[in-house]
Amino acid sequence: MYAEEDEDDEFDDDMFDDGEIDFYEPEEQERLYAIRPNKTQIKQQIAEIAAFAEKIVALTTTQLNTLELPESLREAISQAATMPHKGARKRQLKYITAALRKLDLAVIEEKIARLTSKSVHSVREHHQAEGWRDQLIADTTHGVLTQLLEQYPHADSQHIRQLQRNVKKELATQKPPKSARLLYQYLKTLFVVQAETDITADSVAFNED
Repeated sequence: MYAEEDEDDEFDDDMFDDGEIDFYEPEEQERLYAIRPNKTQIKQQIAEIAAFAEKIVALTTTQLNTLELPESLREAISQAATMPHKGARKRQLKYITAALRKLDLAVIEEKIARLTSKSVHSVREHHQAEGWRDQLIADTTHGVLTQLLEQYPHADSQHIRQLQRNVKKELATQKPPKSARLLYQYLKTLFVVQAETDITADSVAFNED
């Protein structure tokens, strides 16, 4: 959904005009001034939501779909992602910002935080699996495997040893590195499961506190 070329929406506080408030009794004036919206604060909130809109527009389609946004908003975000940084995109972002103001942003922010954390963990686990795989392949005394089992006691030592033997056979016969790929996949799964277990344990501990 494309945003229409409207004039900028300004916050309307005519109902709180100073002259009109003066007609009320002192106690009522005090109450009205207490609930009177603060334009500066509202503009700051809108600016923060606008920045948040930019962050959402930068997400991939897969990530965007996990946010479970209203269809019209999701479509508007997808369109904004393909627009050049010109007037049309600015109007589209303004529309997205207005739509986001009606939603519970805390829930959306939490989902994005999880996506970001998951992405960071995925990169870390990839490098971690590569490093351990290379060390296990080069290991001749099972010293590396012993270190791995100390850190991840639930790892399948027999399966890893079998993969190590298969890797060495493939290297010796110059066959495709099928077992090396299987070893990498097993290690990455091992690290992912451990990371999820740690996150769950931390969450439980936090809630108990």
